[in-house]
Amino acid sequence: MSAHQAVKSNADVVPIRRAILSLSDKTGLIELAQSLVEKGVDLLASGGTYKSIADHGLPVTEISAYTGQPEILGGRVKTLHPKIHGGILARRELADDMAVLAASGMEPIDLVVVNLYPFEQTVAKPGVTWEEAIEQIDIGGPSLVRGAAKNHAHVAVLTSADQYESFLEEFREFGGTRLATRKQLMLKALQRTSRYDAMISGWIETQLASGSSQPSADAFPPTWTPQRPLVLKSALRYGENPHQSAAWYAEPDTTGPNLSTAKILHGKELSYNNLLDLDSALRLIRNFSEPAACILKHNNPCGAAIAAEIATAFERAYEGDPVSAFGGIVGTNRVVDAATAERMAVPGRFLECILAPGFTPEALHILTTRPTWKNSIRLVSLEAELHPGQGLPAGFDWRRVEGGVLMQDWDAVEADHTAWQVATDRPPTEQERRDLAFAWVVCQSVKSNAIVVARNGQLLGTGAGQMSRLDSVRIACGKAGEKARGAVLASDAFFPFRDGPDTAAVAGITAIIQPGGSKRDNETLVACRDHNMAMMLTGRRHFRH
Repeated sequence: MSAHQAVKSNADVVPIRRAILSLSDKTGLIELAQSLVEKGVDLLASGGTYKSIADHGLPVTEISAYTGQPEILGGRVKTLHPKIHGGILARRELADDMAVLAASGMEPIDLVVVNLYPFEQTVAKPGVTWEEAIEQIDIGGPSLVRGAAKNHAHVAVLTSADQYESFLEEFREFGGTRLATRKQLMLKALQRTSRYDAMISGWIETQLASGSSQPSADAFPPTWTPQRPLVLKSALRYGENPHQSAAWYAEPDTTGPNLSTAKILHGKELSYNNLLDLDSALRLIRNFSEPAACILKHNNPCGAAIAAEIATAFERAYEGDPVSAFGGIVGTNRVVDAATAERMAVPGRFLECILAPGFTPEALHILTTRPTWKNSIRLVSLEAELHPGQGLPAGFDWRRVEGGVLMQDWDAVEADHTAWQVATDRPPTEQERRDLAFAWVVCQSVKSNAIVVARNGQLLGTGAGQMSRLDSVRIACGKAGEKARGAVLASDAFFPFRDGPDTAAVAGITAIIQPGGSKRDNETLVACRDHNMAMMLTGRRHFRH
């Protein structure tokens, strides 16, 4: 590069002569301050930040000494002063702005280093009070950040310790910052304040809504931002299809067993579709107290079973539909042990991903050395036990549509079966009741129109996503084949006509569970009586679109 080109490329560099620092998190502070002082930068700092710098023998001026205004209201007001904001917001190219600074004894400020009060960490503490949380709403910090971001043509702003290293590299080379860098820092700064405000309003919204078992009209505000700021967890290879780009965002304060808190122990990166299937697998298996396993394909369970031990549960889940299980996504609610891994690694079987509370060392060895697909299998550990009734996710379930967002509270399978009613003269046997309860849990995870056939705690056939409920019955019974004889059937919504139960009876189904609520419920009941089938009504629908 020629000397002329170098000068041209650095023409937008703004030198840093004065910086203001006000930090709650002082990670990296001293190294940053030392580097600035070495280059002759004058430092202004507030309260605790000033003390930290001064204690290390570095020259620094306390903000109150610079402004002539002591901190007041217990520290609530310390940086809100014209000498501070004037120095940040002055447009260097405007003579009038600079004249105002000179007349008022103000100095331009070229660098703002601020991180905000730890509201998120405060509200995450058990037993935090409303007063404690409100006191952690930063006022001066966001004002400094937004002022610097607005005047990014002349001012650089740092809002996180992870920005210090790259900033210092540029500062040491040029003595200041380039416009492109300041624009990127501006973006990061405004994203930070936006997330901060969303986090605060989301927490307050949750507090005001607490105590309500169901969302009311007031629970859906006139304007809405996500209650938890989302951060990029990873860029994905592509979306549902190779021509779609995609990324995975996570809630930074999420807790409990979920994909964002899980560990990928082995295998290539998870795909967009893998993540959708794994999430569905988790939602299904966490509903069972017994050892349970499921296998999903295209976001629908093609296999599911419960048993006395997890190895048998997996084997029974795979046997439910071995053709569809090939290349499936597996979920278990117990740690995968050696016996289970042996079943998974049987020659001829191929699995894409396995999600579990954990894996024993023996199981890890088998799954990563034994099968032919050992290099491609993804092993995802939840690092936590699964229990029914662990609670629904915080906030709302929301989905993007063109031009907006749809929002609802989370769906959950009812744990209390006392509201279920026997609608037929013949009640289900005890075995049928157990199978109906199992089938109802599985059915909630199937795309509507959803029909599942099950027996002895094993899924035998699934009819998913059909436009006609009758077609779903035919598919599920067809999948089950001769195993449907003596099995039970679950439907996620009511039967509009009796043809569904009639078709099920021909296949050998002996009991049905469904919500009820159709104008033709009586016809459906007559069909069950005609075939000596028992029917239970749950009174609750579980559509899944």
